[in-house]
Amino acid sequence: MVQDCNAVWNGCLNVIREEISEQSYKTWFEPIRPIRLQEDTLTLQVPNRFFFEWLEEHYLPVLRKSIRQTLGPKANLEYNFIKDDPWQKGVKRPPSSSNAAATKDNEQDIRNPFVIPGIKRLKIDPQLNTTYTFENLIVGDCNRLACSAAEAISKNPGGTAFNPLFLFGDVGLGKTHLAQAIGNAVVKHREDKTVLYVSSEKFTNQIIEAIKNNAVGDFTNFYQLVNVLIIDDIQFLAGKQKTQEIFFHIFNQLHQSGNQIVLTSDRPPKDLQGMEERLISRFKWGLSADLQAPDYETMMAILDHKSSAAGISFTPEVKHYICDNIRHNIRELEGVIINLIAHASLTRKAIDIELAQKVIHNVVNAGAVITLDHIKKCVADYYEVPIDKLKSQTRKRNVVLARQLSMYFAKNITNHSLKAIGDSFGGRDHSTVIYSVRAVNDMLDTDAEFKRTVKDIEKKLRQPVTAV
Repeated sequence: MVQDCNAVWNGCLNVIREEISEQSYKTWFEPIRPIRLQEDTLTLQVPNRFFFEWLEEHYLPVLRKSIRQTLGPKANLEYNFIKDDPWQKGVKRPPSSSNAAATKDNEQDIRNPFVIPGIKRLKIDPQLNTTYTFENLIVGDCNRLACSAAEAISKNPGGTAFNPLFLFGDVGLGKTHLAQAIGNAVVKHREDKTVLYVSSEKFTNQIIEAIKNNAVGDFTNFYQLVNVLIIDDIQFLAGKQKTQEIFFHIFNQLHQSGNQIVLTSDRPPKDLQGMEERLISRFKWGLSADLQAPDYETMMAILDHKSSAAGISFTPEVKHYICDNIRHNIRELEGVIINLIAHASLTRKAIDIELAQKVIHNVVNAGAVITLDHIKKCVADYYEVPIDKLKSQTRKRNVVLARQLSMYFAKNITNHSLKAIGDSFGGRDHSTVIYSVRAVNDMLDTDAEFKRTVKDIEKKLRQPVTAV
C-alpha cells in the first residue's frame, strides 16, 4: 500500500504522544512538518539546528520507536532545516541504528570549485543562515547606521559608496546577523548575483587545502566569481601572512570588478594587529560601521520580538528581570530565551522569576565570560597535556579524558551548539560531543575522586576572566 508522508508522520505522532508529556509534545513535535517520503526514508522539516540537536539528545529513542512501528524496521529519518544552518542543508538519521551518532556531516564544506577547470560560472551555495534577515532585525540607536548601509547595499550590491562594508563591535551584538541579512536579501531579489558567506577560519582552511593540492590559482579564480563576498571575523586572519596575501588579490579583483565585499570584526580596522597595512588601508575604503550595545528599550524590543517568534510570552515582571540582568548582549538574550523554553518544557513549570534567575545564572555565568578556549586551557593545564592535543586523533587516556571533560564543560556552561563544539575539537561530529558528555556523567555517578576533580576545574573556570 502506498503511503504519503503526512499519513506516516501522523502515525508516528500517535506513538510519540503516548510516550511524552503534552507540553513536550507541543514544544518539540507540533512544529515539525513532514515534507517527503521516499521508500523507507521520511524527511522532516524542523525549525533550526538547535531543534534538531535537542531531538537527537532527548527524543531519539521515541523517534526510533515511532518510525519503526509506522514504517517498518528498515525505516530512516532525514531532517531538513526550515531556517537553513549555514554549514549544512540536511541531516540524515538512521533510526534502525542503536548508535546515537548521525551520519557524517559531509556537506559542511563549500562545494569544491576546482573540479571543472575553465568554467566561467559555477552554481555556488551561498552558505547563508536564512534566519538572518532584515525582517527579524530590531533597529535601534545602537545599529541604525550599520542597518541603513546594509539595506542600501542589499538593493544595489557593489553600486554604493559602502564597499567594503566593515561591521565591527563586541561579541553578541548582531554583526553576523546583519552581514548575512545582506546576503539573504540579494539572494531573494537579485538572481543574477552570486553570494557567498564564509568564516575567516573556513577561508583559511580552504587556502591551506589549496596550497597542499597546488590549486591556489583555481581557488583564487573561484572566489573571483562571487558578486557579494561576506567574510566573518576577519580579525582571525591576523598573523597569517600567506592567507592575507591571497585575500589581498581576491579583494582587489572583486573591488575593481564592482563586486561587493562585506567584512565583520570585533574591532575597527585601525586596531587590527598582525594585519598587513595594505589590507587595513583597503578596509577603510568604504564604510566602517560600529555596532554598539543596545540600550534597555532596544533589548526589551528584541526580547518581545524573539519570544513572539518562538511562540511564547513572558510576564512583564520576567521581561524586566531578563533585561535588567542581560548585559546588553543579544546572543546571551537568545540563549536565555532558548533555555527558558527548554526548561519549561522539560520541567512543566511556568516561566516565572525563579526559573528566569536560574537560567540567567547558568547562561550568563554570574559575570564570568567562559569561552571554549578558556575551557580547553583550564582542562589541559590540569591534566598537563598540550592544548593542541585536544584536537588530535590520539587515544592516550589522559588526552581522551581531557577532551571529553572539555566537551562536557562546553556543553553545560556555554551557549555553543553541539556542532560548534565538535568543530572546535578538530572537526568532530556533534554525536561525539553527546557521547563525551554521557561518558563524563557516567564517571561522575561512579567515581568520587573524579567528581572532586570536576568540581575543582569548574571553580577555576568560573573565576572571572577577560573575554577573548
